[in-house]
Amino acid sequence: MNLMADTAFSTKNSFADRAWQSVARFLLGGIGLALVTLLSSRFELRSGVTSLFYLTVVAVVSLTGDFVSSAGIAITAILCLRYFITLPPSTPEIGRPLEIAAVVSYFATATIVTRLISKMHKSLAGNRVLRDRLQTTIDTIPTMVACTKPDGSTEFHNKRWQEFLGSEEMDTWNSVHSDDRPGLEKGWRQAIATGEPFEAEARWRRRDGEFVWMLARAVPERDDQTGRIIRWYATLTDIEDRKRTEKAFEEIKKSEVRLRTIIDTIPAMVWCSLPDGFAEFHNQRWLDYTGLSDEEGRGWGWRAAFHPEDSQAAVDDWRDITASKRPSEGERLIRRFDGEYRRYMYRAEPLMDDQGNVVRWYGTITDIEDRKRAEDSLRSSEQNFRRIVNSIPGYVCALTASGEIEFVNNQVLEYFGKTLDELKNWAASDTVYPDDLPEVIATWRTSIETGQPTDVELRLRRADGIYRWFLLRRLPQRDSQGQVVRWYTMHTDIEDRKQAEDNIRRSETELRQILEFAPQYVTVLAPDRDRTPLYANQMVLDYLGFTLEEWRSSDRHNYFHSDDWERLARETQSKFLSGLPHEFEVRIRRKDGKYRWFLTRWNSLKDEQGRVTRWYSATFDIDDLKQAQQRLQNENIALREEVDHASMFEEIVGSSLALRGVLSQVAKVAPTESTVLILGETGTGKELIARAIHNRSNRPTGAFVRVNCAAIPQSLIASELFGHEKGAFTGATQRRLGRFELAHEGTIFLDEVGELPAETQISLLRVLQEREFERVGGSQPITVDVRVIAATNRNLVATVDAGSFRQDLFYRLNVFPITVPPLRERSDDIRLLVEYLIERYAKKAGKRITSITKRTLELLQAYDWPGNVRELQNVVERAIVLCEGDTFSVDESWLKYELPHEQRPATELQRGLVRLDASREKELIETALVECKGRIAGPGGAAEKLGIPRSTLESKIRTLRINKHLFKAQSA
Repeated sequence: MNLMADTAFSTKNSFADRAWQSVARFLLGGIGLALVTLLSSRFELRSGVTSLFYLTVVAVVSLTGDFVSSAGIAITAILCLRYFITLPPSTPEIGRPLEIAAVVSYFATATIVTRLISKMHKSLAGNRVLRDRLQTTIDTIPTMVACTKPDGSTEFHNKRWQEFLGSEEMDTWNSVHSDDRPGLEKGWRQAIATGEPFEAEARWRRRDGEFVWMLARAVPERDDQTGRIIRWYATLTDIEDRKRTEKAFEEIKKSEVRLRTIIDTIPAMVWCSLPDGFAEFHNQRWLDYTGLSDEEGRGWGWRAAFHPEDSQAAVDDWRDITASKRPSEGERLIRRFDGEYRRYMYRAEPLMDDQGNVVRWYGTITDIEDRKRAEDSLRSSEQNFRRIVNSIPGYVCALTASGEIEFVNNQVLEYFGKTLDELKNWAASDTVYPDDLPEVIATWRTSIETGQPTDVELRLRRADGIYRWFLLRRLPQRDSQGQVVRWYTMHTDIEDRKQAEDNIRRSETELRQILEFAPQYVTVLAPDRDRTPLYANQMVLDYLGFTLEEWRSSDRHNYFHSDDWERLARETQSKFLSGLPHEFEVRIRRKDGKYRWFLTRWNSLKDEQGRVTRWYSATFDIDDLKQAQQRLQNENIALREEVDHASMFEEIVGSSLALRGVLSQVAKVAPTESTVLILGETGTGKELIARAIHNRSNRPTGAFVRVNCAAIPQSLIASELFGHEKGAFTGATQRRLGRFELAHEGTIFLDEVGELPAETQISLLRVLQEREFERVGGSQPITVDVRVIAATNRNLVATVDAGSFRQDLFYRLNVFPITVPPLRERSDDIRLLVEYLIERYAKKAGKRITSITKRTLELLQAYDWPGNVRELQNVVERAIVLCEGDTFSVDESWLKYELPHEQRPATELQRGLVRLDASREKELIETALVECKGRIAGPGGAAEKLGIPRSTLESKIRTLRINKHLFKAQSA
């Protein structure tokens, strides 16, 4: 049946092919019927048997044909029965009903059989397509798949399995590595016996002969009814890469163990920490040395190993290093396990990622105790040797490789009566007798060119003008490469030769060692326009981290500070061209990247024609001096600010309930770091309260810097507060430190803070939020530790509502508000204040006041004091000046004087306006403008009606954004 179905339905022929197939089947059926007819007539078969033969032929053809050919064959059979078959005489003639029944039966049979065969063909075709797709999938998936019988014998391998083994007939077990096969077979037999899934790793031989690690897995398929295993499905997965990775990981673990062993055994103490400075690792040598365990040394536990006096400084330095993200080194005292403290040098180096973030800190600690002791001993020896050199009766000089004098002893200076700088230009002076000078210069050049010692006799001029004969001997000092690095000369008075030779012989060795350790930076440049580098002594090379060749080929821009290079080029160009000696200060970068200040002095060597042949420089480290000068300048600036803005009081005077409430607030807030906002009328002593907070805070020794924000022009307020860089604006000829930098680790008092312009308010908000700012014209953020105290006599709430003061800045400043009461609310303190002020000003005026009139106290206590304590001070000082006896009194008219409307003190209505919110204040002002028809000043104006000065009203109109012209238009 399958073969027939495949024959009938497996082809996908055209219409013509199918037509030819129908004709062929029709002819085949006709021939079959003809043979049946011939046999029936030949052997005289019965009609029933004949009909059965006919039906068999029709059925066979129908099974291999289609509907059309089957119907044609059935009709042909009927015609043969009717007209071509000669029935025996005894057989009755077939009647019409039989013919009709035969036609219907044959036709129905052919139709049913054809339909069944068509459905079977479609089903077989669909199964065949699914089978082909499944076969393709199994052959193309990137895994080797096999199917076995329940006993484990192989039933099927996919294409990849065959390609891997190289042959379909190859025995799978023969491909397994001989070392892995026993275990693999044992596991497979156990899985077959138990019916459990199978999994194992083994090496299998590929068709090219190479063994590859594979993971074999097998799962059983069971009968749903009986649970019996029908077959096994197995896969082989390539795990060669995983095995290699595991092997590499094992190697890494072994390398880690070896590396840790190396780190623990190297003769140095090694440590590692996280980016935030948290100690993560110490090698065994560090643990053994300090006697601490690994857990005790982690985090910040290493502090226990440092000297108590160094412990906090070490922590602070380490935090600075981690914040800077730069390599660093230093020295500390570390306790050994036996309790002895020794000096060590620590070095820290950051490991950075691609984004420039610190991943780890690595460092070493090296014992320098012996070196330090040697240096101390050497320093002591150097001082002794210098005293010896300056004491010996000989004339000693040390010269550079190019011939410039760099050291002479005191005897030389005393003999010639010249300074060292004057002696450096000996060839152009009268130091050498003119007739001897050419020979001396020639032998000196020969010595420099050949590097050989020379002796020359010459006459040298003494300080009194007398020339004496000397024997000049030159000896070179060479480095490890044989290059001359220094010349030593001894001038011997031939008249006293024997005595001088004995002294030279005893001190020559000591002198050479002393000069080798002379702390001086020396460089030599050519006289060309570019001043080509020729020579630098070892101290210069060690500082820059160069060899001599690298220094000669380097660009000076790379190690001179960029801010100094333009200035040097501008200021020294003409002096170099003219050959004049000069000096300048410059910052030079050390090999670790840090800049230090140096003083460089230049001098030229000229030939007989006065042409410059060499430039020589001696450079001195003045960084500590510059820093000290800068600190002194900062302290002087802060001190001048203190002196210029010194308070008129030495202490707060008063005992009223209102003042005690303020002082209680001061006592509570002073020890904290909270920002304080001091509110109050002018003259109430807001600055005195600010100073009291500073003096009782945790930073009383720090600077107290006062800034009157209303007294500084708005264009300069940012520069005054935050400083500026050179060239930031016209007139900025040099860098200037701002008040915030001067107040570092102290307190800054911002008086009249409500007058700050909007752009400065933004900068101040950043300082309060982030504790950092940028100078005007600068780009680097500067971090400061400053406590901010602000004060104002304005209604900041109203200015915030009006939009002239930032709301977020107000909230930052208003952390702890303190309202200083006016003097009219402190009438109980007036007597104490008057007595204090009388004593103060009487002492200054040289007078003695013993009593105060009762009427005077009544007047002073009854007066409203719109100027508060400041006005009281002025009244007392005026009375002291005019007082002729020992009784203090004031003129009653002084306390009744009416100021002009523009300057009249605030009335109750004005003070009420200050305490009102912005909307209510705006409503009152607009009502007054309506009643006064837009008129502000003068009789009947809004200012007079409200009882406030004209300038105050104008300011409030601008702040509240009231259109005063609108009221004039309405009245018109």
